[in-house]
Amino acid sequence: MTTAQPGSGPTVRRILLGSQLRRLREEKGISRETAGYHIRASESKISRMELGRVSFKERDVADLLTFYQVTDEAERAPLLALVREANTAGWWQNFNDVLPTWFQPYVGLEESAQLIRTYELQFIPGLLQTEDYARAIITQGSGGAPVETIERRVSVRINRQKLLYRKNPPRLWVVIDEAALRRPIGGPKVMRAQIEHLINIAPLQNLTLQVMPFAFGGHAAEGGAFTILRFPEMDLPDVVYLEQLTGSTYLDKREDVDRYMEVYNRLSVDSTTPASTPDVLRRIVNEL
Repeated sequence: MTTAQPGSGPTVRRILLGSQLRRLREEKGISRETAGYHIRASESKISRMELGRVSFKERDVADLLTFYQVTDEAERAPLLALVREANTAGWWQNFNDVLPTWFQPYVGLEESAQLIRTYELQFIPGLLQTEDYARAIITQGSGGAPVETIERRVSVRINRQKLLYRKNPPRLWVVIDEAALRRPIGGPKVMRAQIEHLINIAPLQNLTLQVMPFAFGGHAAEGGAFTILRFPEMDLPDVVYLEQLTGSTYLDKREDVDRYMEVYNRLSVDSTTPASTPDVLRRIVNEL
């Protein structure tokens, strides 16, 4: 039985616990509906538990383990310990009042990831945004929200970036469409500072930065922006994150992840090389 590695966040522990419960249920040939009935819950709750999208009650997990015939204490104990660890609050939960509920799981996944691959079409990715650029985007999309709310959302975005500079940071691999670099969010001054920031951080050892140029024409990711997260735990599948205006989708089925990986690999081959990207950014900033 695998347990979460030291340093893993509560979200990844929930996903790990959920994946273990799903494996145990499927090994016994038990349906989600039957499992839900056993703990006085719905089939949809079992689904959300197995995807790590809800908090766990120790009693529910203990009852499910017994139902799945996991009676050996040596096997039960690590999973029950994961329940307690998974319910630990992350720093971002202090911002529940300004974060959409569908985005909060992503922040936890991001904190726990070992490798983050992202393609962005409209904006500079949040982990690489300057404060002024982030404020301009958030203000535009907040529909007249109070200044305090906007500033708290900016604070979340800047706090997320700390993971790039921590001990044992994740590797971040970013492909930015040239359209995002040409769109003057916040005006020329803010945009110039944003691109100069990209130039300055490009040498980070844990950052791979590429640009998908206009000149290439049509490319593999015409479907839009996406992020693929990989975790250090062997039991955890990669997760693809897709964001829409009022919600998000998390994909972890192997066939879905493989398709997005294929697209990302194509993007990385067809985009500028990491070595040439700073020169491309300098040419763009000089044109602002």
